Amino acid sequence: MNNEFIESHIHDIPDFPKEGIIFKDISPLLASAKARSITTELLVRDFRGQTIDVVVGIESRGFLFGMLLADALNAKFVMLRKPGKLPGAIISQEYELEYGTDTLELQENAISPGDCVLIHDDVLATGGTAIAAAQIIQKAGGKVEGFNFVIELDFINGREKIKDYKIASVLHY
Repeated sequence: MNNEFIESHIHDIPDFPKEGIIFKDISPLLASAKARSITTELLVRDFRGQTIDVVVGIESRGFLFGMLLADALNAKFVMLRKPGKLPGAIISQEYELEYGTDTLELQENAISPGDCVLIHDDVLATGGTAIAAAQIIQKAGGKVEGFNFVIELDFINGREKIKDYKIASVLHY
């Protein structure tokens, strides 16, 4: 019942951001207090009772539920950003895209050695960003306890890149 309710708040937008892509728009989900609350509880359930010191949200839509997860788990929230968005000393991790590369950045002292970290993003697609997030957390000395996602696109099989970690997704397409 809860998953059906949440799914009713995800809208398909055909041909966005380019032709042939069906974009899963979470804006209606964010606009509903009830849908946000249920989604947050479903995201937290697999990690409740486990030590989570830090929730890392991946730019930018990972920030939206990432903060709510951190509150629910009584954990610190840290942003993983694209290049040039964070002040001070940073740790960087480059990763492969379908055509080219990208980079994620983390403030140098945001993760303490030994911190237990939950990585959150809105969608798991190819898994490239997710594995880069794990690598940067490990560079900082953190221990990745798992990943969670609002949506997982099963047909792309991004889970394969992060299969060595605990993975929880609310909706599967």
